[in-house]
Amino acid sequence: MSAQTMQTTGAKGLFKTPAKARLAVIATGIAVWEIGAHMYGDDDFLPTASRTALAVVELLQRPTIWSALGYMAGALLVGFAIAMVFGTVLGMIIGRNRTAYLTFFPIIVLLYTIPQVTLLPLFVLAFGVGTEVKIVYGLTHGFFPIVVCVIAGAQNINPVLLTAAHSMGASRRQIFQRIVFPFIVPSLFTGMRLGMSAVLIGVILAELYASQRGVGYYIRHYSETFESHNLFALVLLVSVTGIVMNEILRRAERHFSRWRL
Repeated sequence: MSAQTMQTTGAKGLFKTPAKARLAVIATGIAVWEIGAHMYGDDDFLPTASRTALAVVELLQRPTIWSALGYMAGALLVGFAIAMVFGTVLGMIIGRNRTAYLTFFPIIVLLYTIPQVTLLPLFVLAFGVGTEVKIVYGLTHGFFPIVVCVIAGAQNINPVLLTAAHSMGASRRQIFQRIVFPFIVPSLFTGMRLGMSAVLIGVILAELYASQRGVGYYIRHYSETFESHNLFALVLLVSVTGIVMNEILRRAERHFSRWRL
């Protein structure tokens, strides 16, 4: 077997397994970051990957950082929960009623297109600089992806199945459990995963501009004091938080979609 054939076979074997492919992409990205920062970077602006990793360890030894992460996570969870409940209920109502769809869906799309960062000063005036503004501003980011996805899922429910279930005397609970919910699960969890990321962005933005605590406050502080290694480390910790929550939602989606496997 020639060397070229062996290399081709090895590459195919690597990318046949998604986990190996992901690890290869991540390792390549870290290597490019490390080498590029050494060759072209300035430590005041672009620290190396190894320096950032050390900064992560240092930050995790500070109680103030743990407090900031907990503060952010609490606002994120509350805002996401509220956005999920209201987005799901409203999405089902609008998606299953033609009159409600024609009336309210254009309004929702219109509101969704407004750059919400321009509204942050209004939220600060209305709710102050406490926890409330982070929760409200975060949930307004997550609400729209959820409600739009649920509306799309509710409109895709096969009406033939609903008619058949009604004709066979199925109760509302049975219809929801056996037909409606399975149909909207993919759209619902797509909206939830998009909404969770959007809520996280909203909370961080609120902390950046309207807080004296939280992750956003420390991001602004490290940026203004040119502590780029701590800035990158904190961004990395926020990214890990988002990845963990996304993975929890992905596993929940697999659990509720077992009938599709």
